[in-house]
Amino acid sequence: MAKKFNERIQFDVLTKLTYQLFDLTKRERTFIIIITILFLFCGVLLPYPHIAMWFGFALAGYSAIANDSIQTIGTFIASNTNRKWWALWLFIGLIFVATVTYSWFVYDGDITYQRLSHKGFDTTPTTFSFLQLAAPIFLLIITRLRMPVSTTFLLLNAFSSSSGAILSVLKKSVSGYVLAFICANFIWFLISRFVKKYLSGKPAKYWLPIQWVTSGTLWSFWIMQDAANIAVFLPRNLGPWEFVAFAAYIFLGLGLLFYLRGDRIQEIVTEKSGVADIRAATLVDFVYAILLFYFKIISEIPMSTTWVFIGLLGGRELAISFSKKRKKKRIKSLWKSVALIKKDLIYAATGLIVSLIVAIAANDALRKELFAYFGN
Repeated sequence: MAKKFNERIQFDVLTKLTYQLFDLTKRERTFIIIITILFLFCGVLLPYPHIAMWFGFALAGYSAIANDSIQTIGTFIASNTNRKWWALWLFIGLIFVATVTYSWFVYDGDITYQRLSHKGFDTTPTTFSFLQLAAPIFLLIITRLRMPVSTTFLLLNAFSSSSGAILSVLKKSVSGYVLAFICANFIWFLISRFVKKYLSGKPAKYWLPIQWVTSGTLWSFWIMQDAANIAVFLPRNLGPWEFVAFAAYIFLGLGLLFYLRGDRIQEIVTEKSGVADIRAATLVDFVYAILLFYFKIISEIPMSTTWVFIGLLGGRELAISFSKKRKKKRIKSLWKSVALIKKDLIYAATGLIVSLIVAIAANDALRKELFAYFGN
């Protein structure tokens, strides 16, 4: 009797999962077709490195910015829903063009602010493996699932020629998360009551230009860190026409992103406390910009800005919860904050694991180095 009961439960669970999978396939049919075609293109273009290079860049350009948009322009989009999408696009797009143009001139064709000059990332790829080309496609899938994973790990690690380079990126990223979490917790705990008292009600008109300047500055600092994730497929020093193609493609891709209002990944921002308020969004962007600038000047090693961002939002959520006056409300808010922090960390860890698997599977030099290390 018990055996039949267990078999019945297993059958019901399997039936439920089958229906869920069928429903997901039906809802995401167009997306699945597009992803399948992109995977096929990866296989077809492998024998043609120059074409594969630009194909990989095109995928990385959209997938990286679509996933990472929540960090820099997510709060900007959330707090400017009443503005025309094309006005937001032109503002952010022109800042992007100005930022990469400065790097291209100053660093002799390098548009990454020398983030790819670090040992392990400094060699222009001349051939590609299937997984290196497919890495941005995995990122598109993860973005569709609304996971804020590290594009730095997922894209850069696939091209790293040494485990030491990956370890350096990981150390800097983890330190970024810890510092952001501590700073946000401390800052928002101190100012939370001030914010409730003096920054409630309808925002004054002067908050709009303050937010736009802050968001623009943050966006520029983010480009200085994360342009490397997009340009890793390309020559380390771009010629004039290569630079024009790079800048124009990303500029137009930003237009599509703003037209879609951030797409599905934007929900990661809107679920956090009060970020749709222009004042709260400005404070988040201001602290984040300072952190990115700090990490830019201490070393040229690439890092995951995603980990800094989720550390910032996590620390902020926890501080807001601690500042609640009523004990019952405070405890309830704390549990909610812990759940959000846990979810973001799981997503970040998932991205890290996937990136390491892709890096080891796609990179012969890295695989040989690891086998030699563990063989000893």
